[in-house]
Amino acid sequence: MARPDKAAAVAEIKEKLSKSKGVIITDYRGLNVAQATELRKQLREAGVEYRVVKNTLAILAAQGSGFDDMISLLSGPTAIAFGYEDPVAPAKVINEFARKNKALEIKGGVSEGKLLDVEGVKALAQLPSKEELLGQVVRGMQSPIAGLVNVLQGTIRNLVYALEAVRKQKEEASA
Repeated sequence: MARPDKAAAVAEIKEKLSKSKGVIITDYRGLNVAQATELRKQLREAGVEYRVVKNTLAILAAQGSGFDDMISLLSGPTAIAFGYEDPVAPAKVINEFARKNKALEIKGGVSEGKLLDVEGVKALAQLPSKEELLGQVVRGMQSPIAGLVNVLQGTIRNLVYALEAVRKQKEEASA
C-alpha cells in the first residue's frame, strides 16, 4: 500500500472511530465465506459497519482519536464493528453470532469511551436495546397515571351505583 493510501486509510478509520458509539474488535479466523457474509448481513441490518483492518493502520488511527486503550486488542487478524447509532447493537449481534459460530472470537471493545474485555462485551450484549429501555420508562411513567384513572373511575362508578339505588328505592316507594 502506498504512503498516501495508508494515510487515507488511517484517516478513514479515525473518522469511523470518532463517529462510533460502540466498537467491537474480533478475530475472524476460521469463518468461511458464507459465515462472514451472514455476519456482515446481520450487522448491516442492525446499522453496524464491519471492516477488516490492518493492525498497524488501526493503531495509528486509535492513537490520535482517544481510543488509545484499544491498542492492546489489535493483534492477529482483526475486524472491527462500528456502531454509529446504538452502542449496544454491535455487541448484541456479534455476541449472538459468536455463540452460534465458535470460529468468531471476540477480542474486546470500546463503548462510550470505555475499554471492554470479552466479558464486558458479553455483559453489554445482555442489556436491552435503546427502544426497549425507552418502552420500560414509558410503562413506568404510565402505570401511576393508569392507577389514578382507575381510582377516579371507581369513585364515579360508586356514585352512579348509589344514585341508581336511590332511584330504585324511590320507584318502589311510589309504587
